[in-house]
Amino acid sequence: MRTPDGHRRDIHIGSVQGAFAIGDRNHVTYNQGVGPMSDPAQAELLGLVRRLRDDLARTVTTPQTALLNAELADVEAEMVATGEAAPGRLTRLRQALADASAVTGVLASGAAVAESVRALLGG
Repeated sequence: MRTPDGHRRDIHIGSVQGAFAIGDRNHVTYNQGVGPMSDPAQAELLGLVRRLRDDLARTVTTPQTALLNAELADVEAEMVATGEAAPGRLTRLRQALADASAVTGVLASGAAVAESVRALLGG
């Protein structure tokens, strides 16, 4: 494409992940594929689950933390697809958190996820 003064103004985009905008006065919102999150507690849990998964990636993997990470991945996938985690999924996550308590007990994100799950399950 040439501008009125004869200069070329080409744009080349190789690949994109996430969201972006080109041009003036654009606004972009990127929700990472999250379904309709009508419950603020579920939305908060999703953020906490992602934070704990990030924290676990920086720890030494044990069988318990590997199982916990798998449960966290399942919860995240369900929440992204449906907008919430079902009670059965939360119960399995609560057990995985308890089984990996040697690690999650020292991670603030682990305590936050445990508290959020406890609140969603009603105690």
